[in-house]
Amino acid sequence: MVNMKNFKENFVVDAEGNKIGVFLPINKYNKLLEELEELEDIKLYDKVKKRKEESIPLEEYLKKRGKKQHV
Repeated sequence: MVNMKNFKENFVVDAEGNKIGVFLPINKYNKLLEELEELEDIKLYDKVKKRKEESIPLEEYLKKRGKKQHV
């Protein structure tokens, strides 16, 4: 998780001093993207779980679809 206490931003400002962008070290940018993707996955999982639909094992689904299992 990105520790916001140690997070140092470098802002880009326009002629009037308004913040219009930010520079981040690439490693922090990549970490933010990873965490955003994980958060989206969690939200999707929670949304699907709320449906309370019956689920089946992947192997059973693949057999029903007539496809070979690829591991």
